[in-house]
Amino acid sequence: MKRPTSISVIAWFLIVTSVIALPFQHRSLSDPIAYELLSRSVLPVSVQIALAYAGLAMSLACGIGMLKGFDWSRKVYVGWSVFGLLIGLFTSPMKLVLIPGALILALFAYFLFRPQANAWFVPQKVAVDA
Repeated sequence: MKRPTSISVIAWFLIVTSVIALPFQHRSLSDPIAYELLSRSVLPVSVQIALAYAGLAMSLACGIGMLKGFDWSRKVYVGWSVFGLLIGLFTSPMKLVLIPGALILALFAYFLFRPQANAWFVPQKVAVDA
């Protein structure tokens, strides 16, 4: 079966943004302004940093999994994203910055669970000659 274009676009978006974000995430750790913003949260800075790196790894793995048609990848992506938004909602001092992420998640979830996508993520059975 041919992969739906929407799945390719979402998967490559996740892969590219994860790879691009990694050096910026690393560099922001030495920025005193960024550190000061992180310290305003209820969560310890170390936990926020661990979640940020875990999120990048998760997005990269899910993007690759989506390209290969692994059903777990779309479920993990949506679950992790909802988890991140909920954490942000309860801990972030700047709640308005969560709106773009929530909108993107809603758009991606729509395309990830459409009938064409569902067909892509169903495991294909291989015919075996007896």
